[in-house]
Formats: sequence, C-alpha cells, structure tokens
Amino acid sequence: MVEPQRRPTMADVARHAGVSPTTVSFVINDRPGSGISEYTKTRVLAAVEELGYRPNQQARSLALRRSRTIGFLGYEMATAPFAGRTISGAHDIARHHDSMLLIAHTSPDIRQVRRTLDDLIERQVDAIVMAVIGTRRILTPTNVNDIPTILVNCYTVGDALPSLLPDEETGGRDATRMLLDAGHRRIAYLAGLPGSWATRRRLKGFRAELRAAGVDEADATVLFGDFHTESGYNLTKTVLDGDSIPTGLFCGNDRMALGAYLAILERGLRIPEDISVVGYDDQEELASILRPPLATVRLPYYEMGQLAVRHLIAGDVGGLPGRTYVPCVPVLRESVGPPRSHDLPRRAGPATG
Repeated sequence: MVEPQRRPTMADVARHAGVSPTTVSFVINDRPGSGISEYTKTRVLAAVEELGYRPNQQARSLALRRSRTIGFLGYEMATAPFAGRTISGAHDIARHHDSMLLIAHTSPDIRQVRRTLDDLIERQVDAIVMAVIGTRRILTPTNVNDIPTILVNCYTVGDALPSLLPDEETGGRDATRMLLDAGHRRIAYLAGLPGSWATRRRLKGFRAELRAAGVDEADATVLFGDFHTESGYNLTKTVLDGDSIPTGLFCGNDRMALGAYLAILERGLRIPEDISVVGYDDQEELASILRPPLATVRLPYYEMGQLAVRHLIAGDVGGLPGRTYVPCVPVLRESVGPPRSHDLPRRAGPATG
C-alpha cells in the first residue's frame, strides 16, 4: 500500500531555506516591519516554490483574525444571463489573492436579505459584495454596516454604500457614435423600458452624441419598448411604416436588436446595406452568432466583479465615492455600414430565394 505523500510544512520550508519558522511566517504573511532582507525573502519564496508549500488556511485565518473569504450576495441572480460574468470576475480576483467567494442568493425582500447577510457574517466572511442584474436601487438592512460592503450594479438611497455602476451614459454615446462614424444622420433609438435606470442614462448619452455631431434631435426617432425581442420587432415595424425611414437603428439591448433583425428581413431588406443595427449588452449567445454579427456595447459585469473584490481586499472601500462608473466597451461588428443611397420599397414582401 502506497502511503499518501506528506504535505510540506512551514518547518520544512524553514529547513530548506536555512531560516527559522518565524522568518518563514513573516515572509509568507508579508508582515510589515519584520526587518527581513530582500535576499532572505527571495530564499524563503524559492523554498516555498520548490517544495510546493501551501499555507494551512484555517491556522492562518486564526492567526490573522481573517477568514480570507468574501461573501457574494446576489439578488435574484440565479437564472440571470449575465450573473456568471460578475461572479467570474469576483472569483478570479479573490483566487489571485488566495481568497474564496461564498455565494448566497436572496430575493429583494428586506427580511430575507437580513437573514442571508446574518448567515454570511456568522460564517466570518471578511467582506460582502451585494450584486444585482438590471441596475436599480436596493434596500439594505442595518446589519450591512457591520462589515465592509460594496454594491455592484445597484445603489442605495443617498449612496450610503459605495457602488460600482456601468457607465451607461457613455455607452449610449458610444453606440450612437458607431452609427454616426459610419455616416448615418437619420437614426432611431428603440429604447427599453422608459422608467429603467439604464434606459434613462443611455438616452441621455444618445441625445448628447447627436448634439455633439451637429445632428438635430428632431430628426431622431425615440420609441420605448420593454427589452424583449417582440418589442424590438414591433417597434422596427413601426419605423419601417413611417414617413422618414431611418438608416440606422440603436436598440435598447441585443434581444430588441434580434427583433429588429426579424422585422427588417421580413420586409425583404438587408443589414447593413439598407439599415444598420446596433444593440446593447453583448449577450454572448446572441450578438456574435447573428448574421451579420451584431455591433453592440458590452456591459462590464466581469470588470465590476473584479473591481469590487479588488477594493475589498485592498481595504479601501471606506474611501470610495458613492458611485464609481465602470466603462462599457463598444464592439463594432458587421451590422453597421454606410447609410443607403437609395429609397426603400414600402411594405416590400419577404425576400425569395
């Protein structure tokens, strides 16, 4: 019977490096004021690498009075399409710093949030990330003040907690700029829900970019939908039936852009030769597989997850402003081309093969 290989200990590292176990502990834990020379640190770290030593996290946590665990509290994120990006970003930074995520799920009900938060605190997490999909204001229980906390894609009344939010206004400008740079001046914005935080910010950016380009806002159509494919389809049919058919569409999200594709192709028209289309979100299973691939703006869910944990580990959450805006990234694909130089047929029938 083969005995399992013994796990290297701190004493093994000390013997290998020719130093005391206390010196090894100071180097591994990066203890300030230890007076250990860089030469000795290098020897200790080389011994750690050669032996494959990994600290006993339970003992290390007791010594440092930290669990090296971050609680991730998601509001109704279990089935949300972008939840994985946020969690992946948070996990990658935590793992890089030899920490772990403890993920919990809750509804927006303030009593359930309090109970779930209490559960995480009782498990001695060092800090909390609270995250949602679909930017909005949330209520937080008073026990959130018992532990360092940062919000992702949400905010509180009076910005009582630091929040990381997507820079939707600049994202709206960037989406509009893709069409303007291609030469479009008759642009319709098929927006999402009129009351949503994201819609308001993107619309502000849309209008600001038109003004910056010297385009009269009166020449731009704005219609509101609900972020679903059917509303994109219906709104596109509306603009195609109008007196002044736009050459470019900016859609509230990629699902609405899918609806726009269906309505455009149903009329026997081509993308981008007859109408250019820009979406928003960069929904992985949708934007890149449409034909032509959809130009869009990527929401920074992964980056917000990363940044949240980076701040918590750095211990600088208390110095953050109420809101930090994280850039959204424009992704130019083949659904944008120059504006058409021809008149469109009215109520053309479906294209025939």
